[in-house]
Amino acid sequence: MVEGAQTGQAEAGKRYDVFHTDCPARDVVDHVTSRWGIWVLISLRSNGLRFYELRESIQGISEKMLAQTLRALVQDGLVWREVEPTTPPQVTYGLTEFGRDVGEPLTELFDRITQRLSPRSTG
Repeated sequence: MVEGAQTGQAEAGKRYDVFHTDCPARDVVDHVTSRWGIWVLISLRSNGLRFYELRESIQGISEKMLAQTLRALVQDGLVWREVEPTTPPQVTYGLTEFGRDVGEPLTELFDRITQRLSPRSTG
């Protein structure tokens, strides 16, 4: 069973007013650029991961924050969630087409930053 919001493209010529506080696109931008949202999207760029794999790949994130971030990104239609009816249930997350589209420039930004940084000395 796969869960995720249906996200279609806006009608031709119709744009969101992202500077208005009631704009729904503003919520999506807030979720993507949140402290953990960007790391979830970058972690899922290659393939789907189970919850514990995501938690281990993003150092410093608590289970609560990961669950909240994933819930918001699923609701926004950026991430899909698949639950396998096993005991305990196995839950896998991955990027939707919309999520890949949004995550691509974030990955490029991440890659540019890490390529330009000087190597850290270990002390």
